Amino acid sequence: MIKTIIFDFGDVFINLDKTAIGKEFFKLGDSSFITESKTILDQYETGEISTPNFISYLQNRADKSTKEQVINAWNAILLNFPKYRLDFIKNLTSKKKYQFILLSNTNELHINWVQQHISFYSTFKNCFDAFYLSHELKLRKPSTAIFQYVMDTHQLAPSETLFIDDTKENTDAAAGLGIHIWNNNPNTEDIIDLFSIKSDVF
Repeated sequence: MIKTIIFDFGDVFINLDKTAIGKEFFKLGDSSFITESKTILDQYETGEISTPNFISYLQNRADKSTKEQVINAWNAILLNFPKYRLDFIKNLTSKKKYQFILLSNTNELHINWVQQHISFYSTFKNCFDAFYLSHELKLRKPSTAIFQYVMDTHQLAPSETLFIDDTKENTDAAAGLGIHIWNNNPNTEDIIDLFSIKSDVF
């Protein structure tokens, strides 16, 4: 029986356009941003690089573009957060049937944007018993270390835990630890259909 549900954030609650960053940096003169920058992007997501240094890196990549231009390009991935998804998690929280944990590969610039543009962010955050962002934990998915940290911290049994994420390598990593998974497809599935889609584990 599931007792704890671990949720991803992007393309589970907030909609993303994962092609947008590359397109926006191409407009700024950087045609190979995504393919050549994976290491430093991972380092930024785990807090190994400060935001000022990351912005300087972006400016150097994009023909000395302004700080505002590169921040806007970097945040272009973030779209909207439909309120009905907030209502869904609020309703679940009110029933006090499960423990809810958010586990997201999220960097400081992106979460700052969310805090500034999603009016109900605080309400959303308060729906969770724990709220983990990769740049604060210094760990990121799909590393098994981040899953093990959450499992150990909350003394979770894998057989009683469900992890939801739109990225298959992340759900594969969790499944390898015996955790139940839902690798949701944001184009065809919605978190509000959780209990019908994953009826086999509830």
